[in-house]
Amino acid sequence: MNEEQFIEALKAKGIELNDKQVKQFNLYFELLVEWNEKMNLTAITDLPSVYLKHFYDSISMAFYVDFTKQQSICDVGAGAGFPSIPLKICFPDLKVTIVDSLNKRIQFLTHLSEQLKLSDVQFVHARAEEFGQDPKYREKFDVVTARAVARLSVLSELCIPLVKPGGQFLAMKASAAQDELSDASKAISTLGASKKEEFTFQLPVENSERSLFVFDKIKNTPKKYPRKPGVPNKTPL
Repeated sequence: MNEEQFIEALKAKGIELNDKQVKQFNLYFELLVEWNEKMNLTAITDLPSVYLKHFYDSISMAFYVDFTKQQSICDVGAGAGFPSIPLKICFPDLKVTIVDSLNKRIQFLTHLSEQLKLSDVQFVHARAEEFGQDPKYREKFDVVTARAVARLSVLSELCIPLVKPGGQFLAMKASAAQDELSDASKAISTLGASKKEEFTFQLPVENSERSLFVFDKIKNTPKKYPRKPGVPNKTPL
């Protein structure tokens, strides 16, 4: 997917990019490739793949969920900024917080946001488990999301405690999404959420399957979650 195809594909979904936004994506790609030579941000570095598998894929959740209103979004383990930075470029009113456990990635994201001239973005160097127990962030976000970070049973424990009651947890998944959902059903309910909707679609060009799960936060998460760093991964709920 080249830049022109990317612009047209988004337009077909009702997202029209202006010149500034097109330039921001272009610069994003350049900085990603440049920094990737110094640190491991992504295995995907050719332009058509970055535009399809990182940019378009990140924005695809906006085909099903409304991001046009001003709301706070927390991206857990965003790596090189996916999905929240592409969403922020398309929907500048979003207030974005990214938490990542690797300081090098935080340095990249800070530089990236300065170069792209993004406002209302903050980057926090922390383990997601500790971040979720911090009163400053716990149950404070309208939307919490993550992409390709962990299995849903683990991811739920890292993300749902951050969602304010009435907010949403959005999980993007590739293949085996249904298996992950059934494994995670106990965790999701224990943590105070319930599944509202799910959407399955194919990424254009390569036709790979994607699933988006939308969970509503219906009650407060019990105080003991998330557990200590490493525990959710070793013994999922």
